[in-house]
Amino acid sequence: MKDKEHAPITEHEAKQVDRANTVGSTPVVFVHGLWLLPSSWDRWAELFEKNGYTALTPGWPDDPDTVAQAKAHPEVFANKSVGDVADHFEDVIRGLKKKPAIIGHSFGGLLAQILAGRGLAKVSVAIDPAPFRGVLPLPISSLRSASPVLKNPQNYHRAVPLTYEQFRYSFANVVSEEEAKELYAAYSVPTSGEPLFEAAFANLNPWTEAKVDTKNPKRGPLLILDGE
Repeated sequence: MKDKEHAPITEHEAKQVDRANTVGSTPVVFVHGLWLLPSSWDRWAELFEKNGYTALTPGWPDDPDTVAQAKAHPEVFANKSVGDVADHFEDVIRGLKKKPAIIGHSFGGLLAQILAGRGLAKVSVAIDPAPFRGVLPLPISSLRSASPVLKNPQNYHRAVPLTYEQFRYSFANVVSEEEAKELYAAYSVPTSGEPLFEAAFANLNPWTEAKVDTKNPKRGPLLILDGE
């Protein structure tokens, strides 16, 4: 964690927490990854709601409400570290009366494991998670996906978008060209460069925020889903 003020949870996030506490069913917190917004989880949230869970889709600190707003003001994404985002989600989760299931994709999968390591999850699911300190080696495909950011050290403090070709490789490589273009237009936004540098150099930095407490007995069971 960093010694700086956390971004407050938003009104929308507070309403989701209040609703979960009122409904009383098992809450499920979805954690999105880089280059996306909470809306990327909408279909999953709907599916879980239909099956008796209460879905929450918090954003990263300062996430805009829409893709259009994100593209108009990409600067809001800059300088968000792994610790900043984890602390924000912890603030949301601590407002819940019940421990949630936490589901994250990509960097969201790393964050799900960090939050579980803090004892905040009943169960957690990490889908194709980003690596944390101690994971070796880094797959070539992961390095290629991260290359739009890592190729320039100045991107550490920037918000970096993906081109369509980069999005196609990293996110939409098993769908048709037409669907890939629709997904790119609907979901792709700039992202903070900082988390990618943190994860890439985590094994060289003992103080990195990209680390997981895997020994906490209160971390709950974890399911990891991966693909190549």
